[in-house]
Amino acid sequence: MIKLLTAVLAAGVYFAPVAHAQEAVPADSTTAAPQPSTETPQAGEGSAPGAAPDSGTGLGTTGDQHEEAGGEHATPHYPLKKPEEMDWTFAGMGGHWDIGQLQRGLKVYKEVCAACHGLSLVAFRNLSSLGYNEEQVKAFAAEYTVQDPNPNADGEMVERPGVGSDYFPSPYPNHEAAAAANNGAAPPDLSLMAKARAVERGFPQFVFDVLPWIQYAEGGPDYVHALLTSYEDEAPEGITVQDGTYYNPAFIAGPALAMPPPLSDDVVTYDDGAPQTVDQYSRDVSAFMMWAAEPHLVTRKQTGLVVLVFLIVLASLTYVIKRRVWANTPH
Repeated sequence: MIKLLTAVLAAGVYFAPVAHAQEAVPADSTTAAPQPSTETPQAGEGSAPGAAPDSGTGLGTTGDQHEEAGGEHATPHYPLKKPEEMDWTFAGMGGHWDIGQLQRGLKVYKEVCAACHGLSLVAFRNLSSLGYNEEQVKAFAAEYTVQDPNPNADGEMVERPGVGSDYFPSPYPNHEAAAAANNGAAPPDLSLMAKARAVERGFPQFVFDVLPWIQYAEGGPDYVHALLTSYEDEAPEGITVQDGTYYNPAFIAGPALAMPPPLSDDVVTYDDGAPQTVDQYSRDVSAFMMWAAEPHLVTRKQTGLVVLVFLIVLASLTYVIKRRVWANTPH
């Protein structure tokens, strides 16, 4: 009964427009169609640009004109520039961290990004994973001033040098202060940025991204690198950039963002001889942000690889044992 009712309703929805159109046709099919007017409408008369044609004039829009109008007024899809798929050492099943790159990325963050962006979910003690010993971690933490979570004997909150158990402090006391210092746009925290921002790869790439030997999960670092390297001095014709913003076709939320270009050549000095270019800075800080967002990424991949090998061996042994046990059993 339900299927029958559904079919009746569907038939009514389908044939109703057809019946209405047939009723609108004059009984005398030989009646001549209305001739189009030869007068050109003046400004302010007739239909507005982009509106549907007036049925009384008989003037329509061809398919080519529709496509042209759609191209002029089509809604843009951001980002205007897709991120380039980079070659990261931590990609794939056998990925690993490049410790030198992570240390350079930490330096870029400390000397450039830390002035505006926090790293509130990363503790100083976590830096031991980047190859620093305990004394180096203590010295690094002591360079920062943090507020002690416990008040002193007088009940006042005091500041002290950081220790290994402290987390990277925010450059601003609160979100409101951060927004006020940056024309109303509070700089986001970078702790999880490499996992929170990514551009969809679309079809058919995303279908193959789940394969074990691909495991594409580097969309965040690819996007961060593209964002930092895609600033342009002038926007193309037809793109409006508001005052106080900077054109960047790689930005995922619009044609421009409030953050000015943070990097330039030779702004950070490397001690290992790596190139001091915007591209290299962007690569290093993107890799560091990926580590900050998922510090156990490589360990997880190594564990997963061992589990896959174990399951393959177990399945093979189970098959051999099954063949051995049931070999002399008649079927």
